[in-house]
Amino acid sequence: MRSLRNRLIACVFILGAGAAATSRAAAAQDPADADHSVAPPAALTAAQTDAQDRLKKDQTCTRCHDESETKPILSIYQTKHGVRGDPRAPTCQSCHGESEKHLHADPNTHGRPPPDVVFRKGTYAATDENVRAGQCLTCHKGTNRARWEGGPHQANGMACNDCHTIHMPTDPLLSKGTQPEVCFTCHQEQRADTLKVSTHPINVGKMACTDCHNPHGAAGPKLLKMNTVNETCWQCHADKRGPFLWEHQPAVEDCTNCHTPHGSNITPLLKSRPPFLCQECHDGPHNSKSPVGPNAGGFNSGLSRENAAGTGLIFPSTQAAARGCMNCHAMVHGSNDPAGAFLHR
Repeated sequence: MRSLRNRLIACVFILGAGAAATSRAAAAQDPADADHSVAPPAALTAAQTDAQDRLKKDQTCTRCHDESETKPILSIYQTKHGVRGDPRAPTCQSCHGESEKHLHADPNTHGRPPPDVVFRKGTYAATDENVRAGQCLTCHKGTNRARWEGGPHQANGMACNDCHTIHMPTDPLLSKGTQPEVCFTCHQEQRADTLKVSTHPINVGKMACTDCHNPHGAAGPKLLKMNTVNETCWQCHADKRGPFLWEHQPAVEDCTNCHTPHGSNITPLLKSRPPFLCQECHDGPHNSKSPVGPNAGGFNSGLSRENAAGTGLIFPSTQAAARGCMNCHAMVHGSNDPAGAFLHR
């Protein structure tokens, strides 16, 4: 019994010595390995001080420009621009300038002078569009905005705030459901197209203008996000990309040879109804001796006594009825069938 007790005491002593050694090793570890998940109090104080300084700068403006303003001002604090804990967020002066004359008045000017930068016309005239855009591009530069200079919108005297709404909690331009209405303010012809029979799903909020266009500038035509029309369309319509064993040259060159992207009364987004669309390039070799009108009506219309095949059967021309040429030439975008040289299959 005494022997067993001595063994238990020895085990307890060994375990205690091991635990003490482990704690000493942990205490002596490299400070670089310590947990830095909690910032030191000095860093927290610096961040808080910076946020307080930013709020004090804003208070210079918000003591007058408060919730009584006709247009929302203070709601900017519900946006990313108003997060004062983020050192990247601007203050009022970052965008509108220090505006010392506006704050303290100018004895040489009748009335209160305007702020250094006025974004929207109201009591004061709006500042030059290049100055307004420059204020935004101070932070929002590069990437999708790299081609703003010289782009169509910049060349037509527009600035960022002509489309974007900064002081609202939600910018309508950044939501698929409301973005088209912002664009349609100017692009009214495109608004009319989206109300036609065949359209992209813009009005139901499944697509927005920026799915195809980059309004800040682009290398391709019509401010398209990709370098060509086809590359832009193929982002969604990948099955039309090819490569095909048998190609249809107009489809390879430009989708808009046959389609109009914003809307059409001819499905699917066609510029004209087949066979007339096809006959813009193809001169109708099948029925070139027979007028299209009587052929389309067929024997029943009373305009023709026989059909295009000359058989006298009572049916309209297969080239002019139903899907027109595509009744037979179904693979209009291209075919990979070894026997598909005429885009039949």
